[in-house]
Amino acid sequence: MILTQEFSDLSEPERTIRVGLRLLLAAVLGGLLGFEREHHGHAAGVRTHMLVALGAALFVLVPEQEGARDDALSRVIQGIVAGVGFLCAGTILKSRDLSQVKGLTTSAGIWLTTAIGVAVGLGHQATAVLGTLLGLLILNVVSWLINRLEKQRGGEA
Repeated sequence: MILTQEFSDLSEPERTIRVGLRLLLAAVLGGLLGFEREHHGHAAGVRTHMLVALGAALFVLVPEQEGARDDALSRVIQGIVAGVGFLCAGTILKSRDLSQVKGLTTSAGIWLTTAIGVAVGLGHQATAVLGTLLGLLILNVVSWLINRLEKQRGGEA
C-alpha cells in the first residue's frame, strides 16, 4: 500500500512511457554532445553531458507533472540556467600569465546540453534533436572550416 502510493506519480502506463522516453532522449542527446567533447580529449565528456541533460529534463518534468503553470516553469528554467553557470565556470581554465583561456567551448557545450534537456523535459523533442544536430555541426564542421582557413592563411604568408 505505501509502496504503491509512493510510486503513484507513474501509475498510468502512458505517462510512464512518456516520462521514460523523455528522460532517455535527454540522456542520449546529451551523450552525443558529450561523446564529441570526449572524443576530442576535453574534460567534460559523455557522462557529464548525459547527467546535465537528464538533470535539466527532470527539473522541468517534475513541476510540469505537478501542474506548474508557465510562470512557475519560467522560474525553474531561470534557476537551471543560473545553476549550470557554476558548473560551466568550473570548466574554464586560465593560464598563469592569463594569455590563454581554455574550456570555453566545453562550457558552452554544457550550457547547450542544459537547454536540450529543458526542451526534452518540456516535450519539445524535435526542437531538442535539431538543437543537438546543430550543436554537433558547430563543434565539428565549423572547427574543421576554421582549421582549413588557418592553414590556407598560413600557406600564403
